[in-house]
Amino acid sequence: MFRGTALAALLCLATGSLSATAPEAESPSAEEAALASDRYERMTVPVTIGDSGSYRFLIDTGAQATVVTHRIVDKLGLTRRGQARLVAMGSSQMVDLVEVDELRFADRLITGLMSPLLHAGHIGADGILGLDSLQDLRVLIDFRRERMLVADADILGGNSGYEIIVRARRKLGQMVITDAEVDGIRVAVVIDSGAQNSIGNRALLRKLKTRDTGLLTSIDVHGAEVLSDLSYVRELEIGGMTMGNVPIGFTDSPIFQALGLDRRPALILGIGNMRVFDRVAIDFRTRQVLFDVPGQVDASRARAMFTTGGPKLR
Repeated sequence: MFRGTALAALLCLATGSLSATAPEAESPSAEEAALASDRYERMTVPVTIGDSGSYRFLIDTGAQATVVTHRIVDKLGLTRRGQARLVAMGSSQMVDLVEVDELRFADRLITGLMSPLLHAGHIGADGILGLDSLQDLRVLIDFRRERMLVADADILGGNSGYEIIVRARRKLGQMVITDAEVDGIRVAVVIDSGAQNSIGNRALLRKLKTRDTGLLTSIDVHGAEVLSDLSYVRELEIGGMTMGNVPIGFTDSPIFQALGLDRRPALILGIGNMRVFDRVAIDFRTRQVLFDVPGQVDASRARAMFTTGGPKLR
């Protein structure tokens, strides 16, 4: 049995977080709590709304809309402007929309946002930066330093140091890689920085010769429980590089239907499976996903030999 928390959804938003259930632990020491707090700060960015802030927002490349929480709305008295349907990992509900006149981050000013209103307890932060705020920017997930950054590509070092560069296409703003296979089956891959683990649809599961090895449970942004069947696939190939023994949870998530990916094999790739790399960058301006392979490995060897069976290079 696995349990975790699913983050965003589709306004469509799409993310999830799955983790193994751990034994009940003692209260963390002051040092441990400081380390956890530091890691949280590194995986969020400071955001100012109007003249207020800063607030800590998650960066979610799978979330179509920027999200605010009740804490911010109540403090700032933001105006509610009707409702819209929010499709989450396991449910679909009507939510309030909030008018956000000015939102600042990474030296950018975003105006005129209509943001879904969600509970902080379901997303674990003050808000979420979605695709409506990330266009023309690059999101850098730096696993070596356990941090996530968002800025112009040049500010984040350009393409230097990335051995693998894969082209993607946009679908409802999402970055979708079509040059991908799971155990030889062609698959559409959605890159999702808000998802901890990876989720596949039933169309992919039906084509795979794999057995369930457990049950994944998570809670989506509406607080609904999501059940997924855990399986391990032999190989996930993206742009010529191959990862091995990859855990995937399979479920009939309404996210796939909202993206028009429910009838063809599709996969939401979470950062848990991307941790075998030193860095992963998602560039919305150029529609590229860039991978930095650990160690001194040239691009040709990386494409031919990269595996996560340890993880290690072979």
